[in-house]
Amino acid sequence: MNTPPKTLGKLPPSAFGTLQIPRLPQEIVDGFAALVDLTGTVSDAMDNLGYFAALPASSLPPSLPGQRVVGHAVTVRNVERQQSVHAAATDKINKMGETEAYNLAQPGDVIVIQGIFGCSNMGGQSATIAHRQGCAAAIIDGSYRDPDASRDAGFPVWARGVTQITGKWRLETVQINGRVSICNVSVDAGDLALADDAGVVFVPRAHAAAILDEARKIDAGDSKRKQDIESGVDIGSLVTKKYK
Repeated sequence: MNTPPKTLGKLPPSAFGTLQIPRLPQEIVDGFAALVDLTGTVSDAMDNLGYFAALPASSLPPSLPGQRVVGHAVTVRNVERQQSVHAAATDKINKMGETEAYNLAQPGDVIVIQGIFGCSNMGGQSATIAHRQGCAAAIIDGSYRDPDASRDAGFPVWARGVTQITGKWRLETVQINGRVSICNVSVDAGDLALADDAGVVFVPRAHAAAILDEARKIDAGDSKRKQDIESGVDIGSLVTKKYK
């Protein structure tokens, strides 16, 4: 029997939606990772099936070009503190709790943070801990700090921006592994987070198998059309042939 994970005590028990997120079979995760055009293909598949959860890189630009990520979402929700910044800094009480997410994450998981824009929802040491714990990446609807630290560690971050302003006195973590809203897209703990240079897509766990099946059809059609283009198939045939 697996031992239930323990929290770090930074947040009350009521702040945790779950300590063990639901997980998809590994073959489904691997299936998404094998797609040639990751987020573009999955975005098209979700359009075909009536889902929308794609966010372009113009909204959440990547910190490291050329990275591809597929992993289960471990979620964090931050809100603005009501105490004044000066009072909070004087009291020295830090209410950030994203390390609880790193503690519960398994290797390959993606930290997904509903955060605050303009102050840091993840600093350099925090990103280093996430990387050390095996997290694959972070996706932040908000800002993060110390970009050199995450870049030097090879830990990719998709976020709304970078800041030098600490979040320690400006925000507080109110929930781990609950539902979050990322640029108006709802994400549950255990959903799949996909990210590359083009942006981010969140795949609802309950529909992941159907979305993967549709994405594979699109991927196969795109790959065949690319082969035909490279092999010199005439343009008339390219525009009339149904590839997907």
